[in-house]
Amino acid sequence: MIKTTYVIGHRNPDTDSIASAIAYAALKQRLGDNSVIAAMAGAPNPQTRYILDRLNIPDPLFLADVHPKVRDTLKRQPVTIERTASAYEALELFNKSGVRVLPVVDSENRPCGILSLLRLSESYLLPSKDKLRQVRTSLPNLAKTLSAHFETGDILEPPISLNLFIGAMLEESFSSRIDGYDPHELLIMTGNRRTIQLAAIERGVRVLVVTGGHHLDDDLLERARELGVSVLLTPHDTATAAWLARLSTPAECLADTQFAEIGVDTSLTALRQKLLGPNVSAVLALDGDGTLSGVATKSSLLAPLPYQLILMDHNELGQAVPGADLVEVTEVIDHHKLGNGHSNAPISFITSPVGSTCTLVARRYRECCMEPDRQIAALLLAGILSDTVILKSPTTTDVDQQMVAWLETCSGLVAADFGRDIFAASSSLKNYGSADRAVSADFKLFTHEKYGIGLGQVEVIGFDEFYTMKEGLLSALAEVKQRDNLFIAGLMVTDITTETTLFLVEGHTRIAHVMEYPQLEPHLYELKNVMSRKKQMVPHLLKILAKV
Repeated sequence: MIKTTYVIGHRNPDTDSIASAIAYAALKQRLGDNSVIAAMAGAPNPQTRYILDRLNIPDPLFLADVHPKVRDTLKRQPVTIERTASAYEALELFNKSGVRVLPVVDSENRPCGILSLLRLSESYLLPSKDKLRQVRTSLPNLAKTLSAHFETGDILEPPISLNLFIGAMLEESFSSRIDGYDPHELLIMTGNRRTIQLAAIERGVRVLVVTGGHHLDDDLLERARELGVSVLLTPHDTATAAWLARLSTPAECLADTQFAEIGVDTSLTALRQKLLGPNVSAVLALDGDGTLSGVATKSSLLAPLPYQLILMDHNELGQAVPGADLVEVTEVIDHHKLGNGHSNAPISFITSPVGSTCTLVARRYRECCMEPDRQIAALLLAGILSDTVILKSPTTTDVDQQMVAWLETCSGLVAADFGRDIFAASSSLKNYGSADRAVSADFKLFTHEKYGIGLGQVEVIGFDEFYTMKEGLLSALAEVKQRDNLFIAGLMVTDITTETTLFLVEGHTRIAHVMEYPQLEPHLYELKNVMSRKKQMVPHLLKILAKV
């Protein structure tokens, strides 16, 4: 099975996260792996939206989560049986397919029951004494199973219950044996015995089956028509016909109408709970319109998932797309601190203390002796300029500088001009539409011992807009702090022109005594020459946590 590989950044993705995912997927595809798809775990922020639109690059695939779903483990084209099909056909399917349960479906592929090989076997091998003669069938099924054809009678009847008698004796004995039975519930089988045939017809039995390839005399056939007796002629001998008749029962009559079902988009966890229930050997998986998509059994829980992940611009599962902890991760490319647990198998892990994940992706292009096309080169350039704030951030390294110079050549763009365009077009709090969106657009969670920290960051040109939105931003931070049970929830508002950050924080009151930066007013601090969340803000906050 060829798995799909999703190259995906962190939740609340920034430009570096999305740009690196798109560019790395493009590299993988050029190297011959067409199963790789760029994805994103959240909507592009205003800056990323501007860059993608300017470069005419479509959005990567949006994945709200990657939790394994029921559909991920199903074998398509499940073995099913029509509700009107016979038990004989069901046995053939069981033998041919090797399955132990058959969904019974209607003409629109909607399940109306489930038939197990065990239940079918018990129905014929262990019938109750009061049902030894009973044959539950429909006349079309009876004719088909016996390879018979109708001489008289209506073949479109629904399933009926008949009592089977074999006419292999003198007429007097035969007639006495069927006394007391309703003729309309009798199925008589006999060979070339005119007296038995006549007695059955005169009584007005529901069905007369003439076995052995024999025909019914014309006068008897006419009398059968007059009395409404359905006459079937079969090439089988009487013993074989009697055995086959019991296997003509429609599948819907044998199926268990109480069965477990689940939606294909439901989680595997929910499927596991259903399969562990009492007497549940299979669960029918349904599409949204109620039609059957597949059959899930306990072995489905062990089936490999059809997709895997490459994590970009993060390595902590707390920042990853929901469900990433349940999916195989094959590669990580990141420029942050290490925070993940051990992987189950060796993986490719590329990390370096550079200013941008796009720098690492650009370096991979060069290591593969490939030059990105102009679009991808411009996208990588945008990612580096965004994360390093046009190479002004203290996270900027010589490697970032080198990759920017190379990407300028590949893209035909001037980095300084391109960077100014990016920030001029997107460095406005109003672009986010609301205070909630401004806080959450690039919000990351960090942990230190028992403390949880959440930090968002936005770049602006001047602080005028910030002061008009400050109260709304503080309220949004308070909601996030309570929702995620954080010790600190803060927003870095960074002016790229003055290289100063205003830090708006909702947190413990003791923070003010150890913050080590000027407090302009309650909840607000001025941090001159601070631009990097990763290299400056997070380490500082982790340091002060030790003091509170």
